[in-house]
Amino acid sequence: MTPVTNAIALDAREPLRAEPLETAGLAALIGVAGALQFSIAAAQILLAIGLVCWLLLLVVRRERFGAPHFFWPLLAYAGITLVSALLSTDVRASLLDCKQLVLLLIVPATYRFVSRPRAPMLMTVILTCAAVSAAYGIVQYGILHYDFLGHRPQGTLGHYMTYSGLLMLVIAIAIARVLFGRGERTWAALVIPALTVAVTLTFSRSATVGMCVAAALLFSLKDFRLLAIAPIAAAIFFALAPGQITQRFVSMFDTKDPTRRDRVAMLWEGERMILANPLTGVGPNMVERRYAEYRGPDAVNEVNPHLHNVPIQIAAERGLPALAIWLWFIVTLLRDLWRRFKDGTDRFLPAAALAATTAMLTAGLFEYNFGDSEFLMLFLIIVTLPFTVERTGSLKSEV
Repeated sequence: MTPVTNAIALDAREPLRAEPLETAGLAALIGVAGALQFSIAAAQILLAIGLVCWLLLLVVRRERFGAPHFFWPLLAYAGITLVSALLSTDVRASLLDCKQLVLLLIVPATYRFVSRPRAPMLMTVILTCAAVSAAYGIVQYGILHYDFLGHRPQGTLGHYMTYSGLLMLVIAIAIARVLFGRGERTWAALVIPALTVAVTLTFSRSATVGMCVAAALLFSLKDFRLLAIAPIAAAIFFALAPGQITQRFVSMFDTKDPTRRDRVAMLWEGERMILANPLTGVGPNMVERRYAEYRGPDAVNEVNPHLHNVPIQIAAERGLPALAIWLWFIVTLLRDLWRRFKDGTDRFLPAAALAATTAMLTAGLFEYNFGDSEFLMLFLIIVTLPFTVERTGSLKSEV
């Protein structure tokens, strides 16, 4: 056999060796998207499998690393987080918290494995699993007495805020599919009521506000006149919702509400942390430990695990340069998503990603959702999918 023939034979066999890895990697990512609604442990195991497949493919095919533009700010954010951890007063605790940075690799893995034709199917998996989770949350509220602030619906997850945050993102997907999707609109329309009810039953004001802002954005992108639905929806909500639910949301405007007062106090605590440590912050996982040092007389709780505000938490924990890099990530992401929405013929994926980002930013003013592992994983999958057409096109050109 000549060297040329031998090389052709090797090239022909290489895709066959790599194909099982691609299949396993795609299946693992689909599993991650579905499992996030039920078990973080299962989702992280599947993610580990997917990342191993991705790394092996880079070696087997010697592919050039690929990722959307917004991944590079995320990589810089990871780097400056490690610097902050090394300068923390408890380096070990801060470095252990940095293990969450591995989750950022879900961006290039999704970019590699999920082709554009498969992206809507992945969204369907997310919608279906979320519908099951929402139904279980409604059962928890209506039958199992998860119906007050001390005992809220949380699905099968560990915390009601994680549960409501995930459903908030999925509502953005469902409405985007109804307004901009080319198929499977009926299923999306059917699950929207269950998703919406489940979020409101968690008593989570931040997720509910984020959900409403995401819906308003999508309505305005489709037809500005659709915003007329908003007052009608609000009237229906206040007419049908249980009294304790409506009281919870009215409390957002009550200056005497203790949770509202404590959130305002946390902003001042965060400011004091930033002023004392402007470059590197107090360190990852150190806000709760050092809260008492910066706690003011206006604070309600003795200690809080975080500052309930994404920008303030990042600046206090990792420093102002980290916040600047995170804002670079957000601006890059929104810019590129908007370009794809305006220029593309299929607007479902970028519309869903724009709405999910808007929901994250809005809810993130009242909750540190960017630091929630389940939320972050689902969010990164959703915002990466509109860019998979680039990878698909690249693969076709290589062939």
